[in-house]
Amino acid sequence: MRLRVDLLPHGNYPDVVLVVDVLRATTTAVQYLERGADALLLTATPEVAFALRESGAGILLGGERGGLPIPGFDFGNSPVEAAAQNFTGKTVVMNTTNGTGAAHVAAETGKHVLLAALTNAHAASRRARALATEEIAIVCAGTDGRVGLEDVYAAGVLSEYLLTMGGFSIDDGTRIALTVRRNAGNPIEVVSSSGHGQALAGLGLGDDVRHAAQVSTSTLVPVLDAVQETAGALRFVAG
Repeated sequence: MRLRVDLLPHGNYPDVVLVVDVLRATTTAVQYLERGADALLLTATPEVAFALRESGAGILLGGERGGLPIPGFDFGNSPVEAAAQNFTGKTVVMNTTNGTGAAHVAAETGKHVLLAALTNAHAASRRARALATEEIAIVCAGTDGRVGLEDVYAAGVLSEYLLTMGGFSIDDGTRIALTVRRNAGNPIEVVSSSGHGQALAGLGLGDDVRHAAQVSTSTLVPVLDAVQETAGALRFVAG
């Protein structure tokens, strides 16, 4: 079994993919489903999200550009904000700067696509190992096309836990992520000191950064649904 870490999304994924965007899309996605959402639709563009809201009742939009809520959306991309809501019976449509795009890259070829964060790291690892037959690829979303420290650190947490299950060969990306995990400090220090973490704190979103730095507080794993019926959007459900 191969274990692979891509520091940015780029490629061909033949088996299981864990998409990581710690700050904040995958962390927020976990919260939406924790708080009762029936499903998440990750769109390719904000325009697709607006069109989906017009298509039926019970649809809410969540997303951001540059860390701030997209004008006209119901919510931003805040796990703290999501944790305070009740989404029972709702479908949340998400579009973000980095994470939703990474999920679309993964879904082009991946057999199974899961959303992973620090908050669900162990549960996501276990689910990935149960599904995989040849490879687990951990795909870091990054920030504006650049590698993000917080995502690489999370990839290291996921890799470290997966390796306790045995039976893996690893690539250089995995070695980099493990090195970061073992030498960069504790999660809150790493996530807060990352470039993206500092930028969010500067926008007054430090609570989101601290929330995203928690490790394995959730057992919920967003999983790409086997049935995809919406053009321009990926449907994820609680796995």
